[in-house]
Amino acid sequence: MHLEDRILFVDGEAIVIDKPAGLPVDAPRSGGDSVEARIEELSLGFKRPPVPMHRLDRDTSGCLLFARNPKARARFQQAFERGEVAKSYLAVVDGEIVEEEGLIELPIAKVSSAAGGWRMVVDEGGKSSATRWRRLAVADGQSLVEFRPLSGRTHQIRVHAARGLGAAIVGDPVYSLPDDAELGGMTLPDSGMLLHAWKLVMPRGDKPAIDVTAPVPDRFGRWLDFL
Repeated sequence: MHLEDRILFVDGEAIVIDKPAGLPVDAPRSGGDSVEARIEELSLGFKRPPVPMHRLDRDTSGCLLFARNPKARARFQQAFERGEVAKSYLAVVDGEIVEEEGLIELPIAKVSSAAGGWRMVVDEGGKSSATRWRRLAVADGQSLVEFRPLSGRTHQIRVHAARGLGAAIVGDPVYSLPDDAELGGMTLPDSGMLLHAWKLVMPRGDKPAIDVTAPVPDRFGRWLDFL
């Protein structure tokens, strides 16, 4: 798999790729493959490699935006900070959601232990975070949900699904557990985590907005029929 083959959008100032699940954005401390290690695959003739403007978890697939020059990087960063970037995620959650849509507002903070590693938890003293959600389909005890984060906290959607909706994302090895559970040694099921960065819209002033949709991967199985 060559990253250039996964480009969804490219022009002189931006690239958006469909990041595959299982590939981290940053190089892991333990070593191994990553977008960072293969960034030259996205240089496309530019001397300066592109810079990722946000992060996706290792096991989340979908839209990942890069800036191709310093001016674009500064503008994109300002757009993120002002909350102007629209992102939409698809997820299958382990529960039948009754309501059609809603807003989750839960502050989250990072906790860690030597034995279990780190995770994000709901904490009144944490950073404010908000996510809009919309139920798309329900079947056999699970639901297909679209999440639209209004803030950009680490693991925000995963925490808000598990603690806000009371239905963890299918395949999530961390937030399907109680907050006080130890995490050591857990692995993803064969299907992986069913979370996908589906759509991204970056406004660019007088230029046309970057408006990209990443194809929903095959691991979503039967849920593809509802889209």
